[in-house]
Amino acid sequence: MRRIKSLSALTVLCFTLLLYSRPVQAQGEAVYTTTENGVTVTLTTDKTEYKAGEEIHYTITVENGRYGWSTEAFSMEYKNTEGLNPAGEEALPDSVSALAYGETASVSGTLKGDPQLFPSEGISVGLIVGLAVAAAVIILGVVLFVALRKKKKGGAKAAALALAAVLAGQALSAQAASVDETITFRPYLRLTYGGKEIMVRAIMDVPMNQQLQVIAPEDRLTYQRITCHDPSIFRDFDGTYYILGTHMTGGYTKDLYNWTSIDNEYRASFTEEVKAQIRAWNKDESVGNWFDYLWAPDIVYNPVMGKYCMYLSANGDDWKSNIVLLTADAVEGPYSYVGSVVYGGFSEGDFQETDAPQVLGVSEIPERYVTNGIANRKWGDMWPNCIDPCVFYDDDGRLWMSYGSWSGGIFMLELDETTGLRDYSVSYETDAHSDAYFGKKIAGGAYVSGEASYIQKIGEYYYLFISYGNLEAAGGYNVRVFRSQRPDGDYVDLLGNSALYDKYEFNYNQPVGIRLMGGYQWRVFNNAQVAQGHNSAFVDEDGRAYMVFHTRTDNGTEGHYVKVHQLFVNKEGWILAAPYQTTGESLREGGWTASEIAGDYEVILHELDIDYKNLESKKPSLITLHEDGTVTGAYEGTWKLEEGTSYLVLSIGGQDYSGVTLSMNVEYSSIETQVFTALGMSNQVTLWGSRVTE
Repeated sequence: MRRIKSLSALTVLCFTLLLYSRPVQAQGEAVYTTTENGVTVTLTTDKTEYKAGEEIHYTITVENGRYGWSTEAFSMEYKNTEGLNPAGEEALPDSVSALAYGETASVSGTLKGDPQLFPSEGISVGLIVGLAVAAAVIILGVVLFVALRKKKKGGAKAAALALAAVLAGQALSAQAASVDETITFRPYLRLTYGGKEIMVRAIMDVPMNQQLQVIAPEDRLTYQRITCHDPSIFRDFDGTYYILGTHMTGGYTKDLYNWTSIDNEYRASFTEEVKAQIRAWNKDESVGNWFDYLWAPDIVYNPVMGKYCMYLSANGDDWKSNIVLLTADAVEGPYSYVGSVVYGGFSEGDFQETDAPQVLGVSEIPERYVTNGIANRKWGDMWPNCIDPCVFYDDDGRLWMSYGSWSGGIFMLELDETTGLRDYSVSYETDAHSDAYFGKKIAGGAYVSGEASYIQKIGEYYYLFISYGNLEAAGGYNVRVFRSQRPDGDYVDLLGNSALYDKYEFNYNQPVGIRLMGGYQWRVFNNAQVAQGHNSAFVDEDGRAYMVFHTRTDNGTEGHYVKVHQLFVNKEGWILAAPYQTTGESLREGGWTASEIAGDYEVILHELDIDYKNLESKKPSLITLHEDGTVTGAYEGTWKLEEGTSYLVLSIGGQDYSGVTLSMNVEYSSIETQVFTALGMSNQVTLWGSRVTE
């Protein structure tokens, strides 16, 4: 277990005195209560009307009803101004206990009016009015500063201390960066003191931290991780799964969660001759290692050629890029150079070095590649960066390759099954979404973010996966999905949005394309997982589909590792990702009953509007699926299971989330629990649920 992040807290109690005459209220306790995100704050005073010189006894009660979240013990420091003063040395409290889920703490104090402002007798209505006009509003700020401390095995960490300023009736607070979330409360009461109306207002910034779920040692699982950026999956004939990635990295596994690296063996299989052949077009001298400019390979087995075919991105400066084909008799090599499938970044000087003259049937470079060319730095306005290949067979045995990144968009070419290279018998139109040399454009364009296209047939549809955003931890990287009944499109999302862009838009958080997940942190995670992307996908021999991707965390580094999540299709035919990494789970034959599914669930709603620059991650809330079909808790509504199947629908917040339910191991453990994954059918937002196991 990691130590829960240290909390700092700032509670500001501000008593605002509004001076004007008002009718006398009835006696009795005054109460104000409010609830936000499961936390309830109540402000009470012992009466509603006080004579001048009487003591005001107040209590603020904080009840933590937020499952899986806590506050910590804090001390209070007071600063007083004129008007109301502590009734004595012990009149104001100086500490509040920690608040775990289900716990309550109270702060009580006693204040007394300044006799010069609240004389006991002899004051006239005229004087009251005069004071009101002259003084207007008197503000007394009582600042309760919170310094929280959370103990851990081996020691404790002190929270940072700071004072708040009360200026013009507004509280300015300072909080430690380790706070997961802050909830602001503003309870208030109107009272009468010495015949004048006063307002007692509390302004509280309550910091919250998610509590980690404790897994018993006997239930813990560890996974053998490897780093492989842009992993492309391939299942060999003996059942071994291989991934190959950027900078010539790779690994293998038998179970999809324990990986062994093959980086050294893989790199060593390339001869100096092959390295030189790969590099011939790019001539990139700015890199260090020979493999630093080689990105995102994809591998298929070509039965006609009887070879393992690797399609590799060779990326240089100024869009000087190409995708080369290498072949081998084994996944790990050695690989031989065959040729280039497509070239990018060519100009008048090197046009003849490419296969473009052969494809286009011309000897001179067409003007469109000059007007939008590298000389005036406009290549990316129209044309692709020739990297990130995905090669696949369609149902008819035809071989296709999608490729491209940002700039001009994602394009598609049909390949020759006998050579593995471009099929020169296939021609393409030249228009807004097609080019005679580069092929058909299927996604992106106009410098809109979008890379790492991957196409996989699952069920009735071809699904196009694309990564939006920048790949860094704080870059907003996320996977989007579109579908088509044809391998070359048109690809659209649930709402009918095309994957194509004809003008620039900032699309990182845009509701175009189904986002499978964003930044998130289950309570069994030490760190949130963020910037998941550049995935591949495959359907195994048993019909189960999976996505393979690299993920970063919010630990402050750019470290990354490989994960595999199983994919499912909801009743409407849209892709869903399992909420935990795969460990061999499957949909239950014969489905489930409502009584088996009912219970308390932690849920993560992957809202699109996420502050990825500050590594925001979505954390679980608690709901209950009642057997009568109602939903209560953080979200309220109804749910329905299609009896005898795994299909279910949750209707919450005016949205129907359609998905599937199954049993999985809680990540990092052998604890099995019921989960669901569902998609909002009008907002394209993913909802995950995991039944409580504590």
